[in-house]
Amino acid sequence: MDTDRTDTGTDLDSEAGRREGFPEELADALVGVQRLIRRRLRAGLTVARLRGAEVELLRLVETRPGIGVSEAAKELHLAGNSVSTLVNRLVRDGQLVRETDPADRRAARLLLTGAAESRLRDWRERRAALVRHQVDRLGEADREALRAALPALRRLAENLREEADRP
Repeated sequence: MDTDRTDTGTDLDSEAGRREGFPEELADALVGVQRLIRRRLRAGLTVARLRGAEVELLRLVETRPGIGVSEAAKELHLAGNSVSTLVNRLVRDGQLVRETDPADRRAARLLLTGAAESRLRDWRERRAALVRHQVDRLGEADREALRAALPALRRLAENLREEADRP
């Protein structure tokens, strides 16, 4: 009896099904990993927890010291008033400094405080240690597969960023 199913289309149908399900599986895996990393890092906090958008804003200011509120809103794909609210809260909590832009006295420039720099550095070190430990628990083949996937994941992130920047 012939067990080759290619003439019935079953193999092709299952391949199409795998292709269609892949984006959802990938998104679920990425979200799941990110959620678990966040939860694990939160468990070791000794200070008040920051919300995701607050962390994103602090990380943006870290990479672009002196960025303005409206430019930060554009970069984060958030409404200007939402970023203003985040800035006010982070200034109040001692994480950000808002300075008047000498070139335009109406505009504010954002800078991290020493406390925010220290907090981000600690978070990054704890995140790296957590991920390193978990990756070390994987077999060599899985570690290599993750290494090999990094360029494609970076391109995927860039595609998403570019698409979000389009009007």
